[in-house]
Amino acid sequence: IRMAEYLLRNFGIDKKPIFEGHPEVELALVELYRTTGDRRHLDLAGYFLNGDPRNLATVRPADLVSLFTVQPFPERSRLEGHAVRAMYAVSGAADYYLETGDQKYRAALDKLWDDMVRRKMYITGGLGSRAQGEAFGDPYELPNKQAYTESCAAIGNVFWNWRLLQGTGDAKYTDVLERALYNGANSGLSLDGKLYCYRNPLEVGGEPNDKVRNPWYSTPCCPPNLERILASLPGYFYSTSKDGVWVHLFDNTEMQWKLEDGTPLKMSQQTRYPWEGKVTLTVTPASEKAFTVFVRKPSWSVSTRVTVAGALVPSPVLQKGYYAIHRAWKPGDQVTLQLDMTPRLSAANPLVRDDIGKVAVERGPLVYAAEGLDQPAGTIVFDWQLAVSPTASAFQSVWKPDLLGGILTLVHPGLRPAVPNGQQPLYQGIAPRKYVAGEMTLIPYYTYQNREPTSMEVWIPYRENH
Repeated sequence: IRMAEYLLRNFGIDKKPIFEGHPEVELALVELYRTTGDRRHLDLAGYFLNGDPRNLATVRPADLVSLFTVQPFPERSRLEGHAVRAMYAVSGAADYYLETGDQKYRAALDKLWDDMVRRKMYITGGLGSRAQGEAFGDPYELPNKQAYTESCAAIGNVFWNWRLLQGTGDAKYTDVLERALYNGANSGLSLDGKLYCYRNPLEVGGEPNDKVRNPWYSTPCCPPNLERILASLPGYFYSTSKDGVWVHLFDNTEMQWKLEDGTPLKMSQQTRYPWEGKVTLTVTPASEKAFTVFVRKPSWSVSTRVTVAGALVPSPVLQKGYYAIHRAWKPGDQVTLQLDMTPRLSAANPLVRDDIGKVAVERGPLVYAAEGLDQPAGTIVFDWQLAVSPTASAFQSVWKPDLLGGILTLVHPGLRPAVPNGQQPLYQGIAPRKYVAGEMTLIPYYTYQNREPTSMEVWIPYRENH
């Protein structure tokens, strides 16, 4: 409060202008307003978001883009500049919208979100294509090996989509949140907790000195951000509204809270998600009570079965991507969700030139990758192509309890050239080449480079196998 009072006394439209580097103060000021009820704190956040025009005379245009500040937020229509700063700015603007209902902010947030998911987000939920300026690139500029995708940017993606979800109840935001959480943010910390990634590329050459995971970087912003997202995880699983309770994410959890009318409520989940698709929710109000349980249907689950109190619900009501299950709930009632965990191949928009002729492999919320250590001896991942059938899935799912903390690997038929690529000429004709059949093994992307430096790729070339 003393810090806010200092800012209010000295800075503002009718006082001295203030210029911020990382736009994070808005998040703090809105949260302070929620705590104190002092409208001045919210208005000060609005001052930062609207920008002080006096700064335009002293700040270079390139810095305005890089820092994602000064320009009035409602005027923005595309994500640009430093990816982490942009994510903090849009998160603060979302908070400001949630408290004010200002539709100019909602319109800008919608445009920026569409710009991200349609043109500038990696399949991992990572953000920021360029090392120069740690910045967004042009539309569809999503290189794999050069991807910057700072861990903090993926975490910022989680922050932003959580706030948009709270304002809309729309599962499209939860889907992006989950994508960034399980892949782009989760990859940032090593499995033993001792190393971390500043950047999270989608392709690694495997050279001995090509170590993406390190114990320290000269800009150590990612470790506390990773700690913050882990510490705050319990708050992302459930929400309440006047209609009932919402289930956003799936894992073994227990919530003890209350409905908005004060009725005590306990809810728990039993599941092996993300390895298996069965999720059992146990709903325990203090006494029998009518309300709605909203359970998210992930967009990737093609066929989903819902059972309530032991009875199959043939046509459950779907509201903005959430199953809306309304009934008089008795203590101990259960909802069982059976999600479709069939592995799937994903293709990028052809304007993403790096991914032409390639596919990514996903299963449930996880993006998979191929590492050289898991392929047949004497080969690297860049020798292989997936042998894809246009009519049927050929994936085998193999549980490996002793590999990388216990993971589900995916095995798929593949082809490699009879002469390894590294032994072929730099340039040659397009005559048919001889290929040898084999199998590729894929691991979840978040586990990459947790053993030793090796080649890795998320986007894998493929050949249709007729």
